[in-house]
Amino acid sequence: MSETIIRPAQKGDEETILNLLGELAVYERLEHRFHLTPDFIADDFFCAPPAVGCDLAFLDQQPAGIVTWYPTYSSFAGTRGVYIEDFYVRTDLRRRGIGRALLAGVAKRATNTGATKIEWAVLKWNRPGIDFYESVHAERVDDWHIYRLVGKSLADLAAV
Repeated sequence: MSETIIRPAQKGDEETILNLLGELAVYERLEHRFHLTPDFIADDFFCAPPAVGCDLAFLDQQPAGIVTWYPTYSSFAGTRGVYIEDFYVRTDLRRRGIGRALLAGVAKRATNTGATKIEWAVLKWNRPGIDFYESVHAERVDDWHIYRLVGKSLADLAAV
């Protein structure tokens, strides 16, 4: 019988994190935006306090999945939240409960810290992801558009 272990990432996991997030970038067709390095991981995942939280999933001691998140705050509601930045289970290991275990770990951590919501984004074409999120009764938010400032646009605005 296979054994799934979910645990917080720790120093020494840099290559595992890099590999899993690199696979996610390829899966999402965003490898042109992937610039993460082991040094960035060491500096941002394992600093005090960490810039991002990270849990890793292992199936039979082999890396199987990853979730990264950070805290948010809703000033209108006066409540804490969690934003999931990355959520990935290796394609050949899906439908074994690994994703649900990763998400449940974030949910437990969120509720233990007083958070009242978890949010994330999913690419519109990612039907397997959408189906999974709907299976855990996540609500789709249709009344917001996501905007992003990066590169030259960010630098230009910062220079004002």
